[in-house]
Amino acid sequence: MERKQQRMLITSPHNPRIKQVIALRDRKDRERTGLMRVEGYEELMLAVESGAQPRALFFCPAMFRSPDQAQLLARIAAGGAEVIEVSERVFAKIAYRDNPDGWLATVPLIDSRLESLRLSANPLLLIAESVEKPGNLGAMLRTADAAGVDGLIAAAPITDWGNPNIVRSSKGALFSVPVAAAPNNSVLHWLREHGIAIVAAVPEATTRYTDADLRGPVAIVVGEEKHGLSQPWLDAADIQVQIPMRGRVNSLNVATAAALLIYEVVRQRSL
Repeated sequence: MERKQQRMLITSPHNPRIKQVIALRDRKDRERTGLMRVEGYEELMLAVESGAQPRALFFCPAMFRSPDQAQLLARIAAGGAEVIEVSERVFAKIAYRDNPDGWLATVPLIDSRLESLRLSANPLLLIAESVEKPGNLGAMLRTADAAGVDGLIAAAPITDWGNPNIVRSSKGALFSVPVAAAPNNSVLHWLREHGIAIVAAVPEATTRYTDADLRGPVAIVVGEEKHGLSQPWLDAADIQVQIPMRGRVNSLNVATAAALLIYEVVRQRSL
């Protein structure tokens, strides 16, 4: 006779399991345990559909936005995850974002090794050098997902891919877009090894980004928020392009610049 999986109910915010999931907000605990948090129904659904296998699910039915969402419970439980119901008070304690919807899971950290990336016949990559703000990385992941980018590589990374704010700002695209992280020299060597041209947007460039030939294998490289690309990337760039600026502001948000360049590649490849 088939036995039904028993579900735990936690009503105390002082429960050790609650303290453990709260601790995963910190990078050192993510690295120590090999786990990260995924909060939100849409984010968790995309993670599961992309192959993530939750280890534990903390849920609060009273916060569900729709009764239909409960179907995800059975799907996650069938994958072998521990399913833990918590009270509204407890979920408010473990939630990271405003207006939580009653869904939070722990999943293994994403494989971010360069050698794990699988490239298409005509690869398009996005490289983010030392981009610090998780919101910018999340926005770039959403663009990369929409445009079908082969991968997003954090070069000389400051923020780890398990940061809860990246999960939130990417709407779960962190799990649908292959990612990697490595030092600058490793990324540069890997790109050369795979014959991928480096494209950098710099104000001093004489070629507009719409005039450059971006139809071949390319990696769009964007730099950190304040100072832009470092000299090694500028020196290594095969193509330097300019994004015209008509107003008084002398630069675009890094995620916006990345989106413009990526979709120019998409446009040229569709001609």
